[in-house]
Formats: sequence, structure tokens, C-alpha cells
Amino acid sequence: MIEFNGFRGVAKPLDDIDLPRLGHRIGVGEDEIHAVIDVEAAGGAWDARGRPKMLFEPHRFWKNLGPGEKRDRAVAAGLAYPSWGEKPYPGDSYPRLALAMAIDETAALKSASWGLGQILGENHAMVGFDTVQAMVMATLDDADRHLEMMVAFILSARLDGALRAHDWARFARGYNGPQYAKHGYHTRLAAAYARWSRIRDTPWSPVIEGEAVRVPVPTPRPEPILLPAPSTDVVVTSPAPPPEPTVPTGGPKAKANGAAIGATLVGPVLLLFAKFGWIPAEIANDPETVIIVTTLVVAAGGYAGAFLAPRNAAPG
Repeated sequence: MIEFNGFRGVAKPLDDIDLPRLGHRIGVGEDEIHAVIDVEAAGGAWDARGRPKMLFEPHRFWKNLGPGEKRDRAVAAGLAYPSWGEKPYPGDSYPRLALAMAIDETAALKSASWGLGQILGENHAMVGFDTVQAMVMATLDDADRHLEMMVAFILSARLDGALRAHDWARFARGYNGPQYAKHGYHTRLAAAYARWSRIRDTPWSPVIEGEAVRVPVPTPRPEPILLPAPSTDVVVTSPAPPPEPTVPTGGPKAKANGAAIGATLVGPVLLLFAKFGWIPAEIANDPETVIIVTTLVVAAGGYAGAFLAPRNAAPG
């Protein structure tokens, strides 16, 4: 038998941030969570002695014991009966729980509803515990564990959609059983939600807690490109000048310098040709022919000098 220390632990209350943080896991806000814990546990996790709020349910003990000597003892002690509501619940269920545990600890713990979410011990596996004893021990210290169990049960029972849709009847049927309407669970949930929805929520963002949540970021619109208004004035433009020839590649100053050098060199070259008889006599003895040849040769020298001007010379 596990020692439960009188079902007393640290008994830490909920932090305000726990409700929106855990509600976010199932896509609801703190108002929906508040509504459930208000109806299930009157909004509090602990009784006056610092124990988890607990309700021992004799009709579940009847079922969990099954036929036999243990059930007979429980019935004789008033701890078990077949149907809900045969006898009123006492204000404190812990004395009855202790008597039931003396008959069968596991069956007794399974027959009680625990904590803020009033999770029935029978459902320990649905909220992540291998044994009901482990589940009960987890309720002793911190109310956020109660809330985690409640959220886990809602997910396991697939009731999160009903809670998001505020379909209180469907949610209450799955959470409280087929007799939910008889006890007004659905109307009480609706009223509690309406009350909490008028109260300002706790400021919280999944980014603060580092939850694995993707928040869509809108794509910024591009800045509009403002085009100038078309002018109504008539503008007369002159045709563009023709491009310069591209054969000589230097700037104008470089071309001029090259041409002068080329023309200057041609004169002495012609004199040398005449002195050594490299020019035919019929040309050298005809002044008109000499002038034409000299002009052509000078022009060719100037053009050659311009063409050979520095290729990267800056324009003059």
C-alpha cells in the first residue's frame, strides 16, 4: 500500500498564466477552462485541509469491486450501492475513502473523482498514468497538474472540438455522462462561460512560454511606386547626333597628337626614299605627281598615328 501522507502535499494553487497556457493546447482560452473547473470543483483545487478536492462515488465502487465478499462488506458498510443518487454525498468524502481503501485500495481510488477537473480514478490511463495510485500522488502538490490531467482527458475523450464550439450539451455528455442534463451540467457550463467571458483575460502569448506554436506573420505590402504625371506640354526634341566612328579608339586629343606625329615622320621618310633612288624617276621628276603622293602619304601617316593612339586615353 502506498503511503499518501493523509493526501496532503505542497498544495500549490494555480498561477494565472496556467489557464491560458494549458487551454492553448486544446485551442481554447481561459474562459472555457474556467467554466469547466467552476462546474467541476467550484473553481478550487484544494479543500479546507489542503487536500485535493475529491468525491468518492459509491456506485463506482460497487462496479469496481465486482461480485464477491469485498462488495458485500462495502454494501454492509454503506460504501457501495448499484446506482447513483441512492444516498446523499457527505460534505467530506475522505473518511469514506479511507474505509473503502481498507477493503480494496485500488478499487477505492478508482471510484473517486480527483482535483480541479474531477478526473475519475478509473480514467488514470487516459491522463497518462499507469496506475491510479500514481495519478493520485500527482494531484497532491500543484494545481497545474490537475489542469494538465483535465486537458489530457479532454483530448483523450475527443471533447476538445465540442469545447471549442461551445457545444455544452455534447461536451457535458462526454465529460459527465449520459445523466448530464438531469443535473444541468450543460446549462451550468454555459452560464459559467458567459460570466468569465465578461472578465478581462490574463495577458499571455505562446511566444512568451516558448510553446511550439506557429503564429502567421502577414506579408508586408510593397511600397507603391509613384510615377510622375504625364506632361501636357509639347516638347520638341532634336535628333540625336550620329555616333562617332569606332575605329580610332583613343580620345580626341590622343588622336590629334598621333596624327601630327604620323604626318611629321612622313616627310623625312620621303626624302630618304628620293636620296637613295627608291622612288621611280618618272614620279620624282614630275612635281604634280610628287605633291599628290606626298599628300596621300601624309594623310595615311596621320590616320595611322591616330589609330595607334593610346587605347585607354581619356577623352579630350
